[in-house]
This record gives sequence, C-alpha cells and structure tokens, in this order.
Amino acid sequence: MGSLDEIVLTGLTVFGRHGVYDHERENGQEFTVDLRLRMPLLDAAASDDVADTVHYGELAEQVAAVVAGEPVDLIETLAERIAEVALSDHRVREVSVTVHKPHAPIALTFSDVAVTVHRSQKQPAAEEPR
Repeated sequence: MGSLDEIVLTGLTVFGRHGVYDHERENGQEFTVDLRLRMPLLDAAASDDVADTVHYGELAEQVAAVVAGEPVDLIETLAERIAEVALSDHRVREVSVTVHKPHAPIALTFSDVAVTVHRSQKQPAAEEPR
C-alpha cells in the first residue's frame, strides 16, 4: 500500500437538534465538524481530475445533511454517523471526525466540548483455513 495523504475540512458549522435534553431537541443549536480523511492522493495529483479524489464540497453537503438530520442523544453517535459517510467512499482508508458542541448545557464557563472518533475501512475477513 502506498503512503496515505490527507484531506482536511475544518469548521463546518450546521444547525442540529442533538442532545439528551428535550430543550436541546426543541431549540436546537449549532454543531461544528472537523474531518481528516487519510487516503492516497497520487492518482488525483497526476490526473488533476476531481473524479480521482473525494469531492470535499459534496462530502460537506453529505455531512451537513447528517448533522441537520435525525436527532441523536450523543455527539459520539453523531460523529460515528459522519465517519460512516466519509468511509462510504472506498478510497478513504481512515477518517477522524471531531464534533464540537460549543453550546452544550453546562452551567459553567467553557469554550467548547468536542468528541473525536477515529475509524478506518474494515479489512475483508481472512478466509477460513481448509
């Protein structure tokens, strides 16, 4: 396997209704997502063709649809769903997803709460010995 390069998208901010509390579901709030995709980019660099890489504009739209979509209780769950979207492109070998919830219901002064998950393509199961 060749070396893995990176595509990084940071600060994607989308309104969603995620959280454990009813008021979070009713009122909603902004969530910010950072993505780090690890994949080989040599083919894209050689061809200079967007078809040979992840179109980060389209990926941003897909991620925004997840954040704006079906509410979940935990940002851990939201991060997992976003990772699944990124890994749906077989060329993406690994992804790190950080979901920031800067308006979390914490009765103290803070600037951010975030969860980061690291996921990779599932390797095909080895065949059973005969």
